[in-house]
Amino acid sequence: MNLIIGTILREKKRIEYQLEEYRKIIKELPKGTLLGRKGRNGQLYYYLKYRDDGKVISKYIGKETGDLPDKIEKRKHIDAIIKKLESIGAELRK
Repeated sequence: MNLIIGTILREKKRIEYQLEEYRKIIKELPKGTLLGRKGRNGQLYYYLKYRDDGKVISKYIGKETGDLPDKIEKRKHIDAIIKKLESIGAELRK
């Protein structure tokens, strides 16, 4: 029985460490959605739209997005991982 408890405790500790590391990474990534709007001359201008304290914020990005779409996608992926790890952690605490 001690082997099982020890394994569960190690797994719980590993998940807590992973959560901490993923939360550090996610703080550096932009949140929100990238939207494109056409200007008067038919050019596409980009905005980053996100919520902050319950308010919707639209931040002007410009004509070029650079690597912003990749960063937003990475944040969504890491957010899904965090939710899964939190779910597993809750099961281990039981």
